[in-house]
Amino acid sequence: MLQVMLDASSLAAPSDTRLSIAASPPPRSAAERRSLAPVLDHIDRHLADSLPLETLAALCGLSIWRFATVFRERVGVSPHRYVSERRVRRAQELLGQGVPPARAATEAGFYDQSHMNRRLKCLTGRSTRDARAGSRP
Repeated sequence: MLQVMLDASSLAAPSDTRLSIAASPPPRSAAERRSLAPVLDHIDRHLADSLPLETLAALCGLSIWRFATVFRERVGVSPHRYVSERRVRRAQELLGQGVPPARAATEAGFYDQSHMNRRLKCLTGRSTRDARAGSRP
């Protein structure tokens, strides 16, 4: 068994190292300053399709990890949560127009009707039946 021995002096930070709380944030690259509008438009136009993080990040010219961070900072939710919420809203619109639930699920980008039902219940607290009934005159 390998044992590692550390003395207290090797763990202590150098005395001249200080963190500046008031330091300005590092300058952002041109890609980070770029708007997320193309990504949001792409999501809205392709809700029924698979929306891998790699594709969305490529639209901004960012790495996957940086894109997820920037997206969360600017939009307020993760990319996955945003896509889920948009799909639920789209499904609600379709259900309100009288589209059958199975078709609404497919057109909104869910795997199947059961998947739509779970996400709808999770995000809105309403069932598919409630969503359909609430939109009827």
